[in-house]
Amino acid sequence: SGVMTQTEIIDAAFRVWGRDFYQNTSLSDLARELKVSKTALYRHFTNKQALLAAMTARFFDDFTACISAGYERAFHLKNRSEGVAAMLRSTAEYYARNAYGLIFSLINVYDRDKAELTAAEELRRRGIDMEALHRIIREDYSGCSILMQLIFATITFFMANFHKTGKTFTSPPDEKSINENISGVLEIITSGLGYTGSTIDTLDYGELENRIAGTEQNIEDDPLLKAVAGAVAEAGPWGASMEQVARRSGLSKSSLYGHFKNKKDMLHQLFITEFKRILAFARAGIARSDLPTGRLYLGIFSIMVYLRSRPEILTTLDWIRTRKLDFGPPKRNPDFYKIFEGIQKNGEGGGYGLKMGGTAGDDEDRLLSHWILFLIINILMKRRQERSPEEMPDIDARILFRFITLGLQGFHKK
Repeated sequence: SGVMTQTEIIDAAFRVWGRDFYQNTSLSDLARELKVSKTALYRHFTNKQALLAAMTARFFDDFTACISAGYERAFHLKNRSEGVAAMLRSTAEYYARNAYGLIFSLINVYDRDKAELTAAEELRRRGIDMEALHRIIREDYSGCSILMQLIFATITFFMANFHKTGKTFTSPPDEKSINENISGVLEIITSGLGYTGSTIDTLDYGELENRIAGTEQNIEDDPLLKAVAGAVAEAGPWGASMEQVARRSGLSKSSLYGHFKNKKDMLHQLFITEFKRILAFARAGIARSDLPTGRLYLGIFSIMVYLRSRPEILTTLDWIRTRKLDFGPPKRNPDFYKIFEGIQKNGEGGGYGLKMGGTAGDDEDRLLSHWILFLIINILMKRRQERSPEEMPDIDARILFRFITLGLQGFHKK
């Protein structure tokens, strides 16, 4: 097939490793895909790190090419809210058109602690000043450090859902569905679930939070699953071994096989059991209010309380947030993501143009519950990395709730 170019190798690497979410970034898989020997790859890239560095450069080149016009236009708009929308639209558009770019950025760009350059610096070198967007958000919206993160997590979440339900990895999405999805995502970022500010402002957060206070003491602990979660938090889901769990739990490896068929079964049980517990804890919290808004807030607050009291579970769920973990075929569990049944969207309900992969109603409830959980894990992980005690936990819950119900409009300075 003639001479292989660096460009072809990089293109193939995005596809091959993106397919299984970078679980196994080996050059052998790549060589197989390209039908060449590993030696042929080494002529272009001395090792896997060199190839990943080239992929990172390519990602930022492509991303910049896609967003620069939108950012340029944004700075010339008189209305700064429209400017912010133009910037966010161009970001959403890049991810809508580039499924493999989305996966790469999730795993290799925004999760990288060891990166030589931050994403903002990579963009600055290419003429995009992300700080300008942050500055507008700080000046025009009652600035809280997590607002930008909530916005980008929301774009990421709904675009990942778009690619998953549209099976765009095998057939590229059409223009109509790309545009519908981008508009749907921007609508959610702008106005959240569409509540009115007055409805949200009448809530007595402190009083609601007191209804949950101390209930985390009642969560039962399962020492064996705690050992599994500890191993996953430390080594990641692919690195965690039965040996590590045996060591942590004080059991022999052979007696572990009395509890779990294999490693996959072990991860599956951890995930399902913990999820049921989070669900039960959140529902107990939700039941402590009769107001729809109070119920939604208590659900969010309860999950945050639960995960704060279990840091190893939080880290495990974070792996699931960024990686498509394979727990075998899901048992069709309709309850699974429906934490907040009948989340009330004001207005006609349902009109988000976001493909739910099935009927609206139920599926939309599930998708929105999943989104809320995704945002909670995002924020809590950021806090753990920052270790910033000066921001009170309940403040995070209140900001998150305001973003979910009102979107950016809920933060606009009058």
